[in-house]
Amino acid sequence: MSPPVKILGAFSSAFTHRAEVALRLKGVPYELIQEDLSNKSELLQKHNPIHKKVPVLLHGDRAVCESLVIVEYVDEAFDGPPLLPVDPFDRATARFWARFLDDKCSTSYWLALWTEGEVQKGSVKEIKENLALLETQVKGKRFFGGDTVGYLDIAASAFVGHWLSVFEEVAGVTLVTDAEYPDLCRWAKEYTSHETVKQCLPEREKLLAHFTASKDFIVSAVKSMTPK
Repeated sequence: MSPPVKILGAFSSAFTHRAEVALRLKGVPYELIQEDLSNKSELLQKHNPIHKKVPVLLHGDRAVCESLVIVEYVDEAFDGPPLLPVDPFDRATARFWARFLDDKCSTSYWLALWTEGEVQKGSVKEIKENLALLETQVKGKRFFGGDTVGYLDIAASAFVGHWLSVFEEVAGVTLVTDAEYPDLCRWAKEYTSHETVKQCLPEREKLLAHFTASKDFIVSAVKSMTPK
């Protein structure tokens, strides 16, 4: 009998979504343990003592941290349709673009949404250029890997689509439009309407209320990311 699977996560976290959708696509039952990120539990701090962040995957007595690492672990540890491409080159390419998102896009994404003035102007330019590069990977395809949701789709979901539309509304900033990014916008609609994906997408109204209430905190936190 397989050990129980649990996720320490938060409903508002797009990175928790990455872990959840990976498990659902593989057909793995799991328990979601909601964390209060303003008062982190002893369980979270025990199993992710380095970063103290969600998500954390608990597989029996094993703990796996960091959302993309979790997705790869789920793909390798459980039976079911593959999340990463089978071909080694395609697999390496998917990993490259996933790292591109988290390493190259993350800072400019947050600064573009939650700052002002010259910092915001420069960050908007940078994130738009990066999203244009990402869009080339899904042009002419339903999903990044072809006809099924896979690893890079899961990675991209943290930056484009469900969460971004909420952030844009709360921040009063528009980063992605159909006119400028037709393929990314088409992909986002395909992804969020996928039956398995929909099962672990939080309600938009709840996300909107959460981030509206948290706006001042987010703006303050993002200021620490501003280049000195």
